Amino acid sequence: MKWIKDEEFLRGKVPMTKFEVRTAVMGALEIGEDDILIDIGAGTGSIAIQAALFGAEVYAVEHKEEAINLIKENNFKFKTEVKIIEGEAPEKLSEVKRYNKVFIGGSSGKLEEILNCVNKNIEAGGIIAANFITMNNLNTFLNFIKANNYEDIDVKLIQVSYMDRIGLLKANNPVFLVRGKKP
Repeated sequence: MKWIKDEEFLRGKVPMTKFEVRTAVMGALEIGEDDILIDIGAGTGSIAIQAALFGAEVYAVEHKEEAINLIKENNFKFKTEVKIIEGEAPEKLSEVKRYNKVFIGGSSGKLEEILNCVNKNIEAGGIIAANFITMNNLNTFLNFIKANNYEDIDVKLIQVSYMDRIGLLKANNPVFLVRGKKP
């Protein structure tokens, strides 16, 4: 098992889930070798590729051309077999017939529709996790998983700062990490 540092990923101008948040996401999803993960709004593919290195079968859903190309390049670089689904969720989610883990990194304003689709198709005991930077999306997610009786609900606020070369701390945006397990 290899943990990939941020600077190892090819990135361009595409958003990426940073290392400290990525490690927390892997823990929240409880990623293992028998898992089938859908990474929605995959960006650079950092979550998808990290999960593939942990042995999961992984599908990355992404509609932005630059991001799709970066996922392909990172997939090649790290010798993973992430299957890329080009297009938007929830429309493209039907291409995966069976899955037990879902990560939502981006929803393009369709969070409720994505959650409804995922909830219908994720296996019992499956885990949905998501990152949010806005309270509105956080509340939408929490209300949804509570209304659908998800268990083991966990909410974390992750704030990371790095020291630069002269000793000043530079903060990344705080990120909410939320997860729930389908009953």
